[in-house]
Amino acid sequence: MTNTKRSVTGTPPLLGVRALNRATLDRQLLLRPARLSAAAAVEHLLGLQAQNVTPPYYALAARLDGFVPEDLSRLMADRAAVRIVTMRSTLHTHTADDCLTLRPLVQPARDRELVTFRKGLAGVDLERLAALARDLVETEPRTMAQLREALLREWPEADPQALAVAARCRLPLVQVTPRGLWGRSGQVRLTTAEHWLGRPAQPAPAPDAVVLRYLAAFGPASVKDMQAWAGMTRLRDAFERLRPRLVTFRDDSGVELFDLPDAPRPDPDTPAPPRFLPEFDNLLLSHADRGRVVPPAYRGRSWKGNMAYRTLLVDGFLAGLWRLEEDALVIEPFGRLTRTQRDEVTAEGERMLHVMHPGAAYDIRFGAVRT
Repeated sequence: MTNTKRSVTGTPPLLGVRALNRATLDRQLLLRPARLSAAAAVEHLLGLQAQNVTPPYYALAARLDGFVPEDLSRLMADRAAVRIVTMRSTLHTHTADDCLTLRPLVQPARDRELVTFRKGLAGVDLERLAALARDLVETEPRTMAQLREALLREWPEADPQALAVAARCRLPLVQVTPRGLWGRSGQVRLTTAEHWLGRPAQPAPAPDAVVLRYLAAFGPASVKDMQAWAGMTRLRDAFERLRPRLVTFRDDSGVELFDLPDAPRPDPDTPAPPRFLPEFDNLLLSHADRGRVVPPAYRGRSWKGNMAYRTLLVDGFLAGLWRLEEDALVIEPFGRLTRTQRDEVTAEGERMLHVMHPGAAYDIRFGAVRT
């Protein structure tokens, strides 16, 4: 465990990049397969990034012992988990309880998002829009196109896209099943979280409580790190209120990092097995400084425009991309792997394929080093 004692000058202890990496991997259930249920893992991780249907499933396959896709699919079908826009204005898969609390927490950020669309919403009464949209989607789940058309009849001079975005921002709209189920397909149809889950939203939790949960899943972390994860601002006060209950460190750049006193901070030399992560995995998106996972030479390599690639971790750090073709798992490393690393990556690839695609025949191929 990393030393938490302050130096004689009162300077917080240093946590180097590898120490931060191992601590974060441990919190993210990526150092060793976790013996948790899918529901417990989704709750611990404060949700899973879910712009596409499959990433939450691959995210849990990389983290959990004994996971099968039906575990998460069953939660979705039973309405114990939902897909909803929350942090960073992006879709996440949350437990029902977190959906009803975390969405109110980030509601101010969703309200600020509408400033971008104010020109297209000129003359639109947002309170009336929210009430009308709620009535529409609670009468029957609607697609975004249906919602746009209905709202446009009320405000024909408004921008149709802005009207739909306003409904999404003002209301906690969840995607109803079969959308999101493993091996199923379906249009995105929306209703309110309260209607889908059969219970009212809860008051927004105090930021302090969510700070503690964020550190448990993503720490050690700075104030800016959590703000990047949440898509929120002005969280400094919550960290300061909690300071007496936390320990502090500094990174290589001197940035102050906060953490829970008893949270795991493994030795920097702790082995970190390879992991196949989905596109948009929160491990790569939830810190202002992503250097704890992304080596400087590979910054920007897991994205192209607004599209994210599936990523490979080797020794705990971003080391390449992967994709599934019709008959092969294709791995494109960013640098040359040792024979031992290639063997370990192959073994992890076989494990992932067995979990996610049992009975399917896939070759495992290493492509050319991706430069």
